[in-house]
Amino acid sequence: MNNGGAMLNKTIAFIGPGVMAEAMITGLLRQKLAQPENLTASGPREERLKELEKNYGIGSTIDNTAAASHADVVVLSVKPQRLTDVMKSLKGIRSDALVLSIIAGANIKKISTGLKHRSVVRSMPNTPGQIGEGITVWTSSKEVTEEQQEMARAILSALGEEVFVEDESYLDMATALSGSGPSYVFLFTEALIDAGVHMGFPRRIAEQLVLQTIKGSASFYEQAGRHPATLRNQVTSPGGTSAEALYYLEKAGFRTAISRAIWAAYQRSLELGKEKPGHLHENDEEEK
Repeated sequence: MNNGGAMLNKTIAFIGPGVMAEAMITGLLRQKLAQPENLTASGPREERLKELEKNYGIGSTIDNTAAASHADVVVLSVKPQRLTDVMKSLKGIRSDALVLSIIAGANIKKISTGLKHRSVVRSMPNTPGQIGEGITVWTSSKEVTEEQQEMARAILSALGEEVFVEDESYLDMATALSGSGPSYVFLFTEALIDAGVHMGFPRRIAEQLVLQTIKGSASFYEQAGRHPATLRNQVTSPGGTSAEALYYLEKAGFRTAISRAIWAAYQRSLELGKEKPGHLHENDEEEK
């Protein structure tokens, strides 16, 4: 997209200086969509703030209100269990500012009510965004202007791909599928590596074989443009080794386990939006 010139002059405050906030900062600077002097991070841990200052040349403060009061965009990137308290203490957001949330389970109504602010974008990024290879699903309140939508798109593009949806209900689905998705991939990767070690491979060789197999398979799927079942059938010879392995996976309920796991994550995301502070225990790496 070509709105870098407009974005360069925008001031952005990150409330919660965790790993996803850092990924956004890195991407914005790498893509020359922002200048360091226009970025501010705020949070309670001074050592973390000093680290970001040193690494990126941005501003920092332990005062969330001070950070937000001058910003064109206020990014909410705190842990879910801290959101209510942070919103209570967060004053002075400009009426023409955009609030952009990356907090799992927090819907637009909750954020808008908590901050008494109507221009809100809710988004669900995932951890590969830390290297610019993520995907973020996002939506906005009806009060968000076209210019603000383009700003949100630019900021989220710094993490990788972005997908805008009209219906907010898709955000909880995205939380379960793509937001939590890397954890499923890492578990599958770990299981394959451990199986290789169990057969007798040295761990480093098993890791190399599995990593390239997963990367290569994903790239092949992307380039082939065919249904995954078609690609799977191509490598499944009658009576062969793949057929034997797939038979066992199907018998063990592999697909059903995945489907049920993602449904459970979806239900948990819905619960996160309803629970009170102190009951929340969902992942959040956003603020390490």
